[in-house]
Amino acid sequence: MPELARRQMLVGTLAVTIATVTRSHAAAQSSEIRVIAANAVKDAYVTLVASFETASGHKVATTWAGTEGATRRVMAGEAYDVVIIGSRNIDQLVAAGKLTAGSRADFATSRVGVAIRAGLPRPDVSTSEAVKAAVLAAGSVAYSAGPSGAYVAELFKTMGITERIAAKVRQPSSGAEVAQILARGEVDIAFAQVSEFLEVAGLVNLGPIPASIQNITTYSAGQHVAAASPAAAALIKHLVAPDAAAAIRRMGMDPVP
Repeated sequence: MPELARRQMLVGTLAVTIATVTRSHAAAQSSEIRVIAANAVKDAYVTLVASFETASGHKVATTWAGTEGATRRVMAGEAYDVVIIGSRNIDQLVAAGKLTAGSRADFATSRVGVAIRAGLPRPDVSTSEAVKAAVLAAGSVAYSAGPSGAYVAELFKTMGITERIAAKVRQPSSGAEVAQILARGEVDIAFAQVSEFLEVAGLVNLGPIPASIQNITTYSAGQHVAAASPAAAALIKHLVAPDAAAAIRRMGMDPVP
């Protein structure tokens, strides 16, 4: 083989080898992080994950569910690298040995909101008594099976109206579903985390319920004991960093100091 041709072949082989090693190194440095997260944090989370992926090179695959649904799935053995749900449920999963002890990182706090389907007269919800009257006057009521719904159910007991409204209550598994059935006109009034009603067509967002009957839910992230991605901790750190505050506030929640 002529010397020139031999050298060209060697150069070509070296170039292919370098490219292969570079791709292998990049693959080793990046990984897919599997997350299951509560619908209530979706808007801020999506924004923050996009910036994380750009900065880190890692990819994040997210499964959406309500807090209770996500808890059941992880308890049943579904494995994710990171779980983001209500803090009480994070603690339950830590106690059950599903999440790593000490990995809980509080992400945001959320208030309970109320909304009505579009086209209905706007009710007064400025006081506890006004909320009670609006619920009693409504033809149908919805609240989720998640943290906000559990609180609302107890609130109605305290108000003494549970039995009076039982026949007209719908309770889907998540706040996102509450907003959807309200937007479709299937119920008159609904309660969920404030973020669930933001920018949803087909409903009128009345804002948070009054402070005197308000309830705050903390949403937290935790790392699974069997986390396969070494970048799981880095994602959690990114979600709770001070720079995340603006995205969290835009979805009607408050960052945790």
